[in-house]
Amino acid sequence: MKKFALLLLATLCLFSALHAQNLRVATYNIRCEIPDDSLKGNGWKLRCPVIAQLIRFHDFDIFGTQEVFQGQLNDMLNQLPGYDYTGVGRNGLKDGEFSPIFYNKEKLQLLQSGNFWLSETDDKPSVGWDAAFPRICAWGRFKVKESGDCFWFFNLHMDHIGVKARLESSVLVLKKIKALSIGEPFILTGDFNMDQTSDGYKLFSGSGILQDSYETAEIRYALNGTFNNFNPNLKTDSRIDHIFVSKGFRVVRYGVLTDSYRSEVSLHQYVNKLPSDHYPVQVEVTFMH
Repeated sequence: MKKFALLLLATLCLFSALHAQNLRVATYNIRCEIPDDSLKGNGWKLRCPVIAQLIRFHDFDIFGTQEVFQGQLNDMLNQLPGYDYTGVGRNGLKDGEFSPIFYNKEKLQLLQSGNFWLSETDDKPSVGWDAAFPRICAWGRFKVKESGDCFWFFNLHMDHIGVKARLESSVLVLKKIKALSIGEPFILTGDFNMDQTSDGYKLFSGSGILQDSYETAEIRYALNGTFNNFNPNLKTDSRIDHIFVSKGFRVVRYGVLTDSYRSEVSLHQYVNKLPSDHYPVQVEVTFMH
C-alpha cells in the first residue's frame, strides 16, 4: 500500500511538471522612428528586421513594447507571424506612440483589453501632473490555451521629465491593477524611466502585491543595465525597464539581452550596432497553483 501511494505521488508530480505552464515574458523599448537616427546609422528600417529576429529567436510568448508608432507597429506585425497585439496610441486610437502588448496567438487568447492614461483624467488622452507628454498604460486579460490559466498583463511608458508624474503614475497604476485583476495573477512591464533607487520603484517593490523579477529570479543574467543610448560600450547598473510580477508567478530566470549586430560602413568594414537604445528584458515565469 505504501509503495502504491509513493508511486501515485510520483505520477502526480510528473503530471504536474509536464503540464506546468511557463511563459516567456519581455519588455522592450524599440525606439521610435526618428529621421536623425538614420543619419547616424540607426534607422528603423535597418533595426526592425533585427528586432523581429531577436523576438522570434528568444521566442517571447507575450511582451510589452514602448515608443511604437503606427508604421512601426505594422512593420513588426508583418515580420512577426503568429503574433497579435492590443493597445492604442497615446494621443488616441492610432495617433502618437503606442505602448502595445504583443502576444503569441497560438499559445494565448486575449479575453479583455483596455487602456488608461497616466494622468488625473485617466480615461482619455491627457498629460498628467508635470509630464512632458501624454503617457499611457495598455492592459489585457489573457488565457493560456493549453492549461486554461488566466492572467492580467499591464504595459506602460512613464514620462522621462516629470518627477511628480512618475511618482503619481506609480500610485495610479497600483490602484488600477488592484481594481482590475481581482483574484488572478498579473504582470507589469514597461519603460518606467526610473531605476531601482527611485521612490516610484520602491512603491512597486514595497507594495506587497508586486515583486521585481530581477530580485526573485532563480537564475539571473544581467551584466548591464537596460538603457544603452545606442552605445554597445556603455556600462551602467541602472535598470529603468522593469518586469514586476504578482505572487501568483515563480520567476525561473531573468535576463537583460544585450544582443548586437554588425552593420557594413564600407567595403568589408563593419561596426557593432544595437537594435534599440534600450536592451530588452526577458523573464521566464511559471504559474504557482
